[in-house]
Amino acid sequence: MSRSPASTASATSAAASAATSIKTRRFGPRTLFARVFWLMVVGIAIAQALAYVAIRQERSMALRALMMSGVERDIATGVAVLDRLPAAERADWLKRLERPNYRFALADELDPTAGPVERTDFNGPFVDALVQAMQPFRIERAVQLGVKRYQLLVRLNDGAAVTVHAQRVDMPIPEWVMWVLGAQLIVLAVCSWMVVRLVTRPLKTLASAADDLGPDLSPTLIPEEGPAEVAHAARAFNAMQQRIAGYTAERVEILAAISHDLQTPITRMRLRADLMNDEELRGKFHHDLHAMQVLVREGVTYARTLHGTSEVPARLDADALLASIVGDYQDAGEAVTLAGEAGTPIMAQPQALKRILVNLIDNALAFGGQAEIQVTRSGAGNPGGAQDPTHRLTIAVLDRGPGIPDDQLQAVFKPFHRLETSRNRDTGGTGLGLAIALQLATAMGGNLSLHNRTGGGLEARLTLPASLA
Repeated sequence: MSRSPASTASATSAAASAATSIKTRRFGPRTLFARVFWLMVVGIAIAQALAYVAIRQERSMALRALMMSGVERDIATGVAVLDRLPAAERADWLKRLERPNYRFALADELDPTAGPVERTDFNGPFVDALVQAMQPFRIERAVQLGVKRYQLLVRLNDGAAVTVHAQRVDMPIPEWVMWVLGAQLIVLAVCSWMVVRLVTRPLKTLASAADDLGPDLSPTLIPEEGPAEVAHAARAFNAMQQRIAGYTAERVEILAAISHDLQTPITRMRLRADLMNDEELRGKFHHDLHAMQVLVREGVTYARTLHGTSEVPARLDADALLASIVGDYQDAGEAVTLAGEAGTPIMAQPQALKRILVNLIDNALAFGGQAEIQVTRSGAGNPGGAQDPTHRLTIAVLDRGPGIPDDQLQAVFKPFHRLETSRNRDTGGTGLGLAIALQLATAMGGNLSLHNRTGGGLEARLTLPASLA
């Protein structure tokens, strides 16, 4: 059989895809669920923060308006009280007249480091109203100590000086408001999670169904329920699966019919060849007819493997199967050896597995003169026979033949691809052997790959899931 890798993705396209994925990689969550969820949560958090800022600003503006509307009268009243009191009693009344946003001091000096009051939207109207309310008292000087604090020097009727220390007091946000905002954020985050899950769950179901669509193309219908858009997508996906399965089945039936119809003319040609007197010519005819029969038969086999295999997986003793295959070759005088063991039974399709191994061994014998089979097992079985993704059985068929150019290791899996260009079916095969082997391995959930060996030769590596029965 010729060596041909069949694969839908070449090494060049794989490298291009990898480069594209690296180029388009972005920071942040990769899944749609995480992206939409965090987008909603961050958006809600920003909205809550803006609401909090708006509340503080509104309360600050309300307090500012309150101060500008009444505090000047309170300060003027306090100054009038101090003016009417005897000088000896004024100090005792300072504490009584003190308020959260202003206090009085008996002094005629202001803070020397302070600058003059800047007229702003806050203190401009307030200072004007204070000057008006202070009459007949006179404000000699006003200085600013900060954004919210300033001092006023007021002269009483007896000539004594009173310093007014005024400041803007922000109205604190009650603690319950923060708790309410936090509770709102939590509730909205939970609601966002539920909404995003409701939206993305059908997509996950759809992706799982697409992944489960194996080489046999057997439709796995997904529920056509949920919102109208989701149900429509599910119906379209189910219809697509059924159409693909129908097209493939029809193609297999057509090829099978062609193969069946070709048997009749091939048989007639064989009978007519038997009537030839020229033995050499008769032998050539028989040889060509045999090659034609093999090509037709393998073409149909390949088409059927594209649609999967009808063989039911069974609990299989891989060691016994390998020993039987190797024994048959050794009985025929072929140099085939076996090393290693699977150890435990596996779930596989016996005839499909045997066909893969026979094809690989035939190739090794044809191109290397000998074949060495090595069996290794990785991972450990789970209790009760549960499948472990890391639990793999590897069967390698090695030879010391000429090997395959590195740029052809994937191409030889393509149908009818032959490294031997003489078109001699005895030396080059039909070009379908490895293509069929790859399809059968994929249908069993395994992988088939080729690797050049150090020192010359080729290694055909079949990897299967070693799930227990």
